[in-house]
Amino acid sequence: MTTRRLVRRLAFQLRAAFSLWWGVAAAVAFGALITRGFFEDLRRGGADAVRITAATALAALLAARVVGRLRPSVDSDAEPLSRLMEAGRDLELGLLVVVATHMLLQFAGGLTSPVYPVFYAMVTFLVAYNRAWVGVTLVGISLALEVLIVHQADQLGASLGLLASHAAFAAFFGTVSLVLLRVEVSKLRREHTHRMNAEIHSMRQEAQDFRLISATLSSGGGRSREEQEQHLYTGAVEAIHQAIFFTLALLKDTLEVQSCVLLWLDESGRYLSIREMVTECDDHLVQKAPFPALTGVLGGVLKNRTALSTLNPGGRSIPYYAGGVDVGAFLGVPVVESGHLRGILCLDREGAESFGATERELLEEAARQIMHTVQAERMFCAVERSKYEQERFFKASEMLNSALGLDQVYEMAFTAARQIADFEYGAITLYDDASGRHTVAAVTGEALSTFAGLSYADNAGLVAMAIKNRHYLPAGGELRDRGQMIFTKKLALGGVASLVVYPLISGDRALGAFVLADPKRGLFNADRREMLGVIANQVAVSVRNGQMYAQMEDMATTDGLTGLVNHRTFQDRFGEMIARAERSDKPVSLLLTDIDHFKSVNDTYGHPVGDAVLRAVSKVMQEQARTVDVVARYGGEEFALVLEDTDREGALILAERIREEVGTLKHPSDQGPFSCNLSLGVTCYPADGKNQQLLIERADQALYYAKEHGRNQSVCFGDLG
Repeated sequence: MTTRRLVRRLAFQLRAAFSLWWGVAAAVAFGALITRGFFEDLRRGGADAVRITAATALAALLAARVVGRLRPSVDSDAEPLSRLMEAGRDLELGLLVVVATHMLLQFAGGLTSPVYPVFYAMVTFLVAYNRAWVGVTLVGISLALEVLIVHQADQLGASLGLLASHAAFAAFFGTVSLVLLRVEVSKLRREHTHRMNAEIHSMRQEAQDFRLISATLSSGGGRSREEQEQHLYTGAVEAIHQAIFFTLALLKDTLEVQSCVLLWLDESGRYLSIREMVTECDDHLVQKAPFPALTGVLGGVLKNRTALSTLNPGGRSIPYYAGGVDVGAFLGVPVVESGHLRGILCLDREGAESFGATERELLEEAARQIMHTVQAERMFCAVERSKYEQERFFKASEMLNSALGLDQVYEMAFTAARQIADFEYGAITLYDDASGRHTVAAVTGEALSTFAGLSYADNAGLVAMAIKNRHYLPAGGELRDRGQMIFTKKLALGGVASLVVYPLISGDRALGAFVLADPKRGLFNADRREMLGVIANQVAVSVRNGQMYAQMEDMATTDGLTGLVNHRTFQDRFGEMIARAERSDKPVSLLLTDIDHFKSVNDTYGHPVGDAVLRAVSKVMQEQARTVDVVARYGGEEFALVLEDTDREGALILAERIREEVGTLKHPSDQGPFSCNLSLGVTCYPADGKNQQLLIERADQALYYAKEHGRNQSVCFGDLG
């Protein structure tokens, strides 16, 4: 967010807050007037200009606030603040309603006025149209205002019974209003959900009837998959209905018949229902519900699977009419797909004029065209579903290709696999061929959270077997034997129904396994197992690349001889520590050290022995340092140690400990064992400088002083004077 936008939004919030509290202040002021009896009974002379003007001002303010509440005001950039302001505006409006109601009651004669039921109407309104806590607060303020009015009039003792009854009735009306409102809202929500589910079920049933989707969709694709398929077959069903309606309308107009009807068999083959109908009959005469398939003349079409034409079949013989329709002639032909009966296409007319061969052939051709329409849409849906799966597959591949470090590879592997199947549990294990041990490198799913980082020996579990066999297990993607070991007996994963374990193979090397599991059955069908297998192959490549990337990064940041971070990495990490120290106002210390007379070590004992000395010194420094500290090979025989949150005294103590420890080491050589000593220079941020380079230079000066004045000592720059 830019500074200008931030300033504008802050100004807007300040104006809104000022407007809000101005309204609250006005309500409090009018409340004070009411408690003092300012608005007298109109029947007793309370209609003077001052009181009428005050009442008009309050009414105008209330009307302005009501109009303002009708306009939405949402600040998407600061949603929590907007919700708070919204509640504040509700409270302000409620306060104005409370004082306006009490003002009206005072004008009408006070708490014993015959118009007092207005108070209960106000309570109902406040509770029903506000948040529960706002409504209750406003009712409490209103009752408190009554107490203050009575107290100001010195009638509190005499009016306790009246106040108690008012409070009881207010509680009753408020509670009833709240309960009824909640019940009505719940009822409306249930009705809306029921209607939506009924419409979705009807559309889904038609899609199944037309074979656009299978009878049982896999539940493993997740919500987005369901939404995609819902959109897909809704459009397909609408396209089919439009094409069929056009065909039936053309038949009816061309052949001049009373009705042209497409009847469709359900999955059981026992019931027929109208899928599309063009008719001159009234709607109430048409049979809306499914009816037995073998009823009347339709049974003859279904049994013989051939066209049937008859005269005067009688109203009861035509079950797609509810009754009261005269039928003089009927013609029906079966709708067949690849030898399977799908429905019946029917014509009927009022007159007793039989349908001829030409009309029958035309109707049979129309039945074939209708089936072609359904098949074409089905093919389109299959292509779109395949396209959808492929898009998710390619998206998963792109995710894996973008991963570099191993942690990123693991995260992307699970994300990519979820593009194919929405599993609940997942794990990636790494296998060490040399030691024969498996390590759980990454997990997803709460049930596996304790598995991360654990290691176990090779065994007969599914993970180990999949790696040995170089093939995924189990074969059908389901764990049929609940006692089957997946990782180890101790690392047991219960409640699993669907499971696949893919070996991660790169070249001829087994890197580990990719484990996906879910409590639901049928999640990993054949198509998904095939795509997940390809994903697993990419995961293996990505893991291998991640391992090589980690090795390269390690080579780029560490010294090959000692294993310490190199000079470039030291500079970067030191700079980060200085930046943190500036924010936290904590000290950072730097030690620079040099092995005394190291050149003579190389000259006397040889470079291999000198390298061994460097490794021994680096080991001491690593052991003495904390995990948050940075130990680096600064160059040659020089080392650097950066100590976070450590002052000069603490740094000097550590420097002396390192110096003494190195001095006790015995280095073997052909000429016999020998010892080495260290000289160290110490600086501290911010006492010795606030600049990274300045601290390094001053540590180097302290180191130089130590070497020039006897070596084998630690010198702080701050002590040089």
